[in-house]
Amino acid sequence: MKRHFLALLLAGLALPFCSQAADKPTIKIGYVEGWSDSVATTNVAANIIRNKLGYPVEIVPVAAGIMWQGVARGDLDATLSAWLPTTHEAYYTQFKDKVVDVAVNYPGAKIGLIVPDYVAAHSIADLNANKAAFQGRIVGIDAGAGVMKKTEEAIKKYQLDYTLLPSSGTGMAAELARSINSKKSIAVTGWIPHWMFAKWKLRFLDDPQKVYGDAEHVDSVIHPGLATKAPEVVAFLKKFRWKPEEIGKVMLDVENGAKPAAAADGWVKANPAKVSEWTH
Repeated sequence: MKRHFLALLLAGLALPFCSQAADKPTIKIGYVEGWSDSVATTNVAANIIRNKLGYPVEIVPVAAGIMWQGVARGDLDATLSAWLPTTHEAYYTQFKDKVVDVAVNYPGAKIGLIVPDYVAAHSIADLNANKAAFQGRIVGIDAGAGVMKKTEEAIKKYQLDYTLLPSSGTGMAAELARSINSKKSIAVTGWIPHWMFAKWKLRFLDDPQKVYGDAEHVDSVIHPGLATKAPEVVAFLKKFRWKPEEIGKVMLDVENGAKPAAAADGWVKANPAKVSEWTH
């Protein structure tokens, strides 16, 4: 009887804790599927929020503009893919009163026009003189993305007789790979951090007119309601910040065929001290 009573008592005491864990709200995080840094950062953060903080997580692939709009409206709780101050300047200006920028998660980011190291052009201003080699085209990513808008500005500012071709992050990388394999000249819209810098010898074209701005940072931006909904998650996002070699490992694993969730899980398990630093 005593053992039976004790078992019931322990079960009763456990119920509030089980209920509390089960009642934690789902955290929705928006990311841009074609951006390797966005995929890596989002999957690692989601893994930690789910497995270390105990919240269900849903990651939602969206275009950059929809991502910002979703966080502003509360359809999404957060994004870890806010490129500031230049790339997402227009989105931030539009939604800054409806979102909270909690922290930089990756410093030293950069956007611009990227070429293989073997091409003759070294500056954006050199492109017109090399138009034939580049076939008069710049291979882009999603229409409307920040780097695409800046490239449209660059074409006007440098008076380039070039066509900007919209594609996707994956499509751009595939086009770059084909050109490199046949040693052809190609200019693509791109950014750091990205796995392609680990795979090939690439460089940014100089931008003396600063159309693309200087070095940027990638920030974690939340809907204001998340502070009440999941304060532990906000505390984690304020601490979550990683280095090029850390994000680079996850991006390369994904590019080499690993599923994003599996690559993130492998990294989290291999870096317990870093994860503990972020979550305590």
